[in-house]
Order: sequence, then C-alpha cells, then structure tokens
Amino acid sequence: MPTDSTSYAPNKASQPAAAYLQTQVLTASPAKLRLLLLDGALRFLQQGRDGLVRKDYSASYEGFSQTRNIIVELISSMRVQEAPELCARVRSLYTFIFQTVVEASLEKDITKADKAIELVQFERETWVLAMEKLASDSAPAASTQPGPGQAGTATRAPVLSVQG
Repeated sequence: MPTDSTSYAPNKASQPAAAYLQTQVLTASPAKLRLLLLDGALRFLQQGRDGLVRKDYSASYEGFSQTRNIIVELISSMRVQEAPELCARVRSLYTFIFQTVVEASLEKDITKADKAIELVQFERETWVLAMEKLASDSAPAASTQPGPGQAGTATRAPVLSVQG
C-alpha cells in the first residue's frame, strides 16, 4: 500500500473527466442517478469479466467488487413504500444479479459474468424506457396545467416507484 497521498490523486488526463462526472452526478435527477449507477455497474462488470479473460484477478476482483457495491446501492435506494410489489420484484432481480456476480468472481466463471452483464444491460434498457414513458406521460400533463387566472384541473404524472 503506497504511503504518500499523491498516489491516489487522479492524473492530469482524468481530472476533466472526473469533474464532468461530478457535475453530472450533482445535477442529475433521481432517475438519471439510477441510470448512472446502472452504467457504472455495466462498466465495472465488463472490467471484472475482462480481468477474468486476461487472468488479471486483481482487476477482476476490483470490477466485481465495485459492481456489488453499486447493486447494494440500487437495492437500498428503492422507495418501497410507493410500490412494494414492484420493489420486491426489482429487489429479487438485483439480488439474483448480485449472487451471479459473486459466483462469477469466486468461480472465475466468464459465463456467469456474461449472464450478469446481460441482466444489467436489460435492466438499463428497461429503466431508459421507464424514464421515456414518464417523460412522455408528464409532458402532456404539463401542457394542460391552467395558467394564471384560468380554471381547470391538471393531470398528475405517475410516480416512479423506485428512486433513481
């Protein structure tokens, strides 16, 4: 383990990327944050898988560990009180993904890593569709809101049941 504090500082080339990511995270909606977590899980899963292929078990361990951390965050950030049944289903999926990542790591199994990647990609695609649906459902609602001095009722957009 390095003793000097400069060894953990990002290099000059990665500083703009880190600043961009930090800005993205700090300004993102909860739904966008969930999408960023899914993107990170995919990136780290791929890192873990690539480490297995190269037999670089340190890189593999790091990738799979980061993925597990992200999955735990995805599970713990759900708003169970808003849609308990949906959250239970999603939690089951994330638990299965977590278990598959653990098995891929422990057994050094590329097939299990591929399965986890496939599941997270599907979850990401599903989340993007949900975000698009929410945006399209709330767009007409915003346009039907009465202006100042106008009577009428506004339609409320549906609430996403898992926190982003």
